[in-house]
Amino acid sequence: MLTALILVCSIVSTPDLRSCDATNARVVMRVPAEYSNPVTCSMHGQAYLAETAIGRHLNETDRVKVVCQHREKI
Repeated sequence: MLTALILVCSIVSTPDLRSCDATNARVVMRVPAEYSNPVTCSMHGQAYLAETAIGRHLNETDRVKVVCQHREKI
């Protein structure tokens, strides 16, 4: 089963979104649900962020990265 890790990184500190990870992200959130499909995991991760105050108040320089991994790895 997969869970989504949502990373909000600033392009000021991490201009390349591929280098955004939990150690340099401005915000790190884990979705409490689990999914069997990576596409479903990613979509629900985006929706989860959108429902939060953080998701509604992103800066122009913020970029969002959703990483779906097995729960044990997160």
